[in-house]
Amino acid sequence: MYPDSFDSLIECFRFFPGIGEKTAERLAFSILDMPEERAEYFIESIKRAKENIHACPVCNSLTDQKECNICSSDQRDSSLLCVVEDTKSVFLFEKLGLYKGKYHVIHGLISPKDGVNPEDIGLGKLIDRIKNSQFKEIILAFKPSIEGETTSLYIKRILGDMDIKISKIASGIPIGADMEYIDAMTLERALMDRKNIE
Repeated sequence: MYPDSFDSLIECFRFFPGIGEKTAERLAFSILDMPEERAEYFIESIKRAKENIHACPVCNSLTDQKECNICSSDQRDSSLLCVVEDTKSVFLFEKLGLYKGKYHVIHGLISPKDGVNPEDIGLGKLIDRIKNSQFKEIILAFKPSIEGETTSLYIKRILGDMDIKISKIASGIPIGADMEYIDAMTLERALMDRKNIE
């Protein structure tokens, strides 16, 4: 029905999660209606992001520098480390503007039923970082789920012999909820009311 190049553009938009045929068509038509300079900016932004964005070697969050702004900042509290399951969670907490410590991003959560073991989510790097730093508190900020609890308990057990406080965010967040969809007030309350892991 459409010219081949336009079909290809529609197909590209369908690569995005949650984008169906109709939405992909609307987005493709929007690109055609864009002024040339805006379309060029759009293309260049995609290319720059793909070429320059990489994982921070310290915390695994996203950066286009040698280290991310949080790891390289001397204004952050180096005694606090918030461990999250993905990079989106870092930006969610940063939008709140309440937490002033450091972060560490692991690659998902332990899930034996899905074949995801501790070594699959990069816990070795996290443990090494904690052992070689002066953190006084580790905050585990995972979604409230079986996988989140399993991962929290595993980290607690590994760090159990260290003189360090281990807490987790309070469960104002409903079981099974995706961190991405939690409203700011609920996330703020969960962070402020974090509890020690027994």
